[in-house]
Amino acid sequence: MHFSLSAKPLPALTWALSGLLAVAGLAASGCGKGGHTAKSTAEVSISETDFHIAAPTQVKAGNVVLRVSNKGPDRHELIVVRSDGGALPLRSDGLTVDEEAVEKREAGALEPGSPGGHRELAVNLAPGRYVFMCNMEGHYMSGMHRELVVTQ
Repeated sequence: MHFSLSAKPLPALTWALSGLLAVAGLAASGCGKGGHTAKSTAEVSISETDFHIAAPTQVKAGNVVLRVSNKGPDRHELIVVRSDGGALPLRSDGLTVDEEAVEKREAGALEPGSPGGHRELAVNLAPGRYVFMCNMEGHYMSGMHRELVVTQ
């Protein structure tokens, strides 16, 4: 076998290296401070126990990731509903919120999570009042709700 220092690179290799350098250049050009900035996402920690929701009372409007921990011995859900500040409507059982009546105001929900479990919910919140709640039988009426004010 004979190797020559004057041999020309293969065309496919030249194109592959050119493409790789172009992609690297495009990626690096997006790393500066100029140009468009991505919307920041707030992170909110929420703790659910029997029968309490511990969470901040205020957050800025925009994208929010709710990090929910179930620290109680029972399963709990989390429903986020826009509120006018008044009481939420109850079903005829008098124990749970009428979810059909507030469905159009729901910003997001997590299905019931197991004790010791951790879950996340991404929501986009406009300024206003909201309620975090667990609407499993009797939980809401036992105090498992918390008001949240979303500011500009």
